[in-house]
Amino acid sequence: MNLSLLSRYAFFVFCVLFTLASLSFLHHQWLWPSALLTGALSLIGIGDLLQKRQAVRRNYPILGNIRYLVEGIRPEIRQYLLEGDAEQLPFSRAQRSLVYARAKNEGADKPFGTLSDVYQNGFEFISHSMRPAPLSDPCSFRVEIGGPQCSQPYSASLFNISAMSFGSLSANAIRALNQGAKLGEFYHDTGEGSISPYHREHGGDLVWELGSGYFGCRASDGRFDPERFAVQATSPQVKMIEIKLSQGAKPGHGGILPKHKVTEEIASTRGVPMGEDCISPSRHSAFSTPIELLQFIAQLRELSGGKPVGFKFCLGHPWEFMGIVKAMLQTGILPDFIVVDGKEGGTGAAPLEFTDHLGVPLREGLLFVHNTLVGSNLRDKIRLGASGKIVSAFDIARVLAIGADWANSARGFMFAIGCIQSQSCHTNKCPTGVATQDPLRQRALVVEDKAQRVYNFHRNTLKALAEMLAAAGLDHPAQIDAKHLVQRLSATEIKLFAQQHVFLAPGELLGGQIEGEFYERMWRMARADSFEPAPA
Repeated sequence: MNLSLLSRYAFFVFCVLFTLASLSFLHHQWLWPSALLTGALSLIGIGDLLQKRQAVRRNYPILGNIRYLVEGIRPEIRQYLLEGDAEQLPFSRAQRSLVYARAKNEGADKPFGTLSDVYQNGFEFISHSMRPAPLSDPCSFRVEIGGPQCSQPYSASLFNISAMSFGSLSANAIRALNQGAKLGEFYHDTGEGSISPYHREHGGDLVWELGSGYFGCRASDGRFDPERFAVQATSPQVKMIEIKLSQGAKPGHGGILPKHKVTEEIASTRGVPMGEDCISPSRHSAFSTPIELLQFIAQLRELSGGKPVGFKFCLGHPWEFMGIVKAMLQTGILPDFIVVDGKEGGTGAAPLEFTDHLGVPLREGLLFVHNTLVGSNLRDKIRLGASGKIVSAFDIARVLAIGADWANSARGFMFAIGCIQSQSCHTNKCPTGVATQDPLRQRALVVEDKAQRVYNFHRNTLKALAEMLAAAGLDHPAQIDAKHLVQRLSATEIKLFAQQHVFLAPGELLGGQIEGEFYERMWRMARADSFEPAPA
């Protein structure tokens, strides 16, 4: 901690001390230039500490300005010497600049045509109409979530804050996200770290994510405690309950919060001891089969007073999800919603092998889940959300076109509150105060300013989506589907998504005649009584 403070404030302190010492030797004219320089730098450092717009400058007085000076010429340096704006790191400069501009209410328009190679394999676009539709009100882009077994349905925005826990994020980051959600009337997913006082401070809508650690409703042995759950779940601020089966960043691995980030209030919020890494098990103890999972969903729905209950997962073995669907058909118990996370998701730190080589990417996972629900005649009863590297209106339109009802974003909203993609989230040394428990570092994140940016980013992104839909001749996001999305397959061939993928007909899995060998084989392997595949 002392070394960290020294590295951050040493130059500022040196300038102040040199300036003060020089006042005693003003008769030495050769000292004047140095004294004037350090005096000017001292004033800049004081201004950095007092200003509330830029977190880096507050944490690194004087030196922090170098970042913004270099950033000013960064586009030119990259354009002529280094890398292209479209290169993924994991988010490209173009993607981050889009979020920053929309969060600050600045224009995101670009002159002189696209920088994308429209003839490169994989290039995607939406076809437009000769008769554009009137522009819709983005405030009307909402989704009613709550199936026939739910007594307290929730009207969710089409675009929401994905799961990020207090502990992984700082208190000020949680405050800013929730206040922004309150201003924009969209929801804020708590992540599996439970509901902290900072989630409640501004009263924004919450989706309580329940992971395998059962934080916030955890018995002394680490198992699920129904009574503690009911106390929190019945709060009016909690709108939905989301069981986390897995996450895109590290599917099948469980969550990790390093012990140096476990403060006393985090330990109290989660119900875990201090001085130890806070580790979520890789599997739930409350259920072990698809049928037991649905019984757990029914239990949570009853304990919460009839609120929507669903689950989030990154698709792994296809037969396991189909087994859950078979359990739905067998028991009659339905989740109100399912959120599909893609392996490209990743706010949490994870082993490289997990981030690079485990889990199904979002679009393939989403399409499979959508098809399975359609093929089992359940799609109209269950809402589908999508999360995984979504930051733009086109990203939202793309997942809507292949089956989602709404989209969530985690890293997009992190950028909105100041994240600069330093990729130091797990070190407790986040330079902008977003992902740290260091009180001095998170002090740099000014809640009121960043909350407004969260609101701006949400509003401007949905406004851009409304404009895209109007150009395609559509009045509402629910109208977009796979025939509107186009992908280049080669230098001479493009295809609609509707042409590229198999889309099951309603009830097709139940009728015995299934198009596509893959879906037929996975359906045969799926079991309602076990996540294991059926014997051949």
